[in-house]
Amino acid sequence: VDNLYCFGPFGEHAVNASWVAVQELKKLGLGGEVDLHVSEVPVEYQTVQSLVPSLWKKYHPLLVVHVGVSGMATTVTLEKCGRNHGYKGLDNSSFCPDSQCCIVGGPDCINSVIDMESVCKRVTASGLGVAVSVSKDAGRYLCDFTYYTSLYLSHGRSAFVHVPPLGKPYSGEDLGRALQAIIQEMLELLDQAEEKIHCQQHFH
Repeated sequence: VDNLYCFGPFGEHAVNASWVAVQELKKLGLGGEVDLHVSEVPVEYQTVQSLVPSLWKKYHPLLVVHVGVSGMATTVTLEKCGRNHGYKGLDNSSFCPDSQCCIVGGPDCINSVIDMESVCKRVTASGLGVAVSVSKDAGRYLCDFTYYTSLYLSHGRSAFVHVPPLGKPYSGEDLGRALQAIIQEMLELLDQAEEKIHCQQHFH
């Protein structure tokens, strides 16, 4: 089971490219063996704090992939980690956590179990026609906040993909194809990791 959580409109992004991209992905699908669930996440800290845990409990997914738009991005960007501190920007409800952190007492940074460099190389080599890059800073706003929360709950079985605004330079269809290729590679890597663990357990 694979879950995709995507952000709603915020700031100057009246149409959120990430939601458009996810709708395109939904049309394409991820193959018959993958049960894909899609949810739109409001750009609000308090909603994230309640909604993300409830979605984990509801679906018990193998992997959760969050998708958000970045006005500064020109590539589809794979985020390696989420950070716990430094949340000072107000959300769509003009709210900001007093602690300025996701989870009080949580580690400063949590890395995804997915090797983003490997995903990036594989997708780039596939000749998709969409540039993909890797980042270590998801931006200390709702994207980063959601990613950290999800990484904390899942012990790292989460991923975050930032997409550029529509037309800068990619269409929604381009971004949907990119998400499909990226998530299929992520699932393939997870499969390989599970097989390795299973083999090690078998031999011990």
